[in-house]
Amino acid sequence: MKPQKGNLYLIPCTLGDTPPLEVLPLLVKKAVEHIDHYIVEHEKNARQFIKSIVPRKSQPDLQFQLINKFTNEGEIPQMLSPCFEGIDVGVISDAGCPGIADPGAAVVKEAHANGIKVVPLVGPSSILMAMMASGFNGQNFAFNGYLPIDKKERKAELKRLERLSYERDQSQLFIETPYRNNQMLESLLVSLHKDTRLCVACDITLPSEYIKTTTVEHWKKIKVDLHKRPTLFVIQK
Repeated sequence: MKPQKGNLYLIPCTLGDTPPLEVLPLLVKKAVEHIDHYIVEHEKNARQFIKSIVPRKSQPDLQFQLINKFTNEGEIPQMLSPCFEGIDVGVISDAGCPGIADPGAAVVKEAHANGIKVVPLVGPSSILMAMMASGFNGQNFAFNGYLPIDKKERKAELKRLERLSYERDQSQLFIETPYRNNQMLESLLVSLHKDTRLCVACDITLPSEYIKTTTVEHWKKIKVDLHKRPTLFVIQK
């Protein structure tokens, strides 16, 4: 008789150096306590998170499989092999919620294809928290990931997203590599219409959290340093 399949737990983690139980519910701690098999982006980061939320957990007993944007699709079924033996597996992102702007989505897709129960746990998502704090249309929004690096292409894309936000009443979210955040803000201020509203949501859930929504025209009078600080940009015309 085959054992009942294990579950795939989607385990959110903190968005930075924040005490886990300040932003994560007890259910996340309980999941980490009983799961020893993990699929993660970076083993070192995952171990640090596990140690922070369950300090007494035996680190030598943990088993990790790595997934990132370069992972071959054919490698994913093997990552779920413990589930077919009745063992629960956890997916941990480097920051925030697995499967949201995160390579863990490919594992979830494979789990569904193989009849493995997927259990999403509650935790911080910078995308959703930025939308919550923006004051923009939370019933119609889109996350666009990274925009082009080339200045000309980026300006064209920003104008396209601004037009979409107006035509569809749809908030447009995107991110930038943290060390290029200040350049992105500059691009926004020279590319967008003065009346377009811009929300900058930086260091979400951290002591240095900074969230502000105002017009592009007003942003030109504000001095803020976003260098190397995780930031969400949201626009709506």
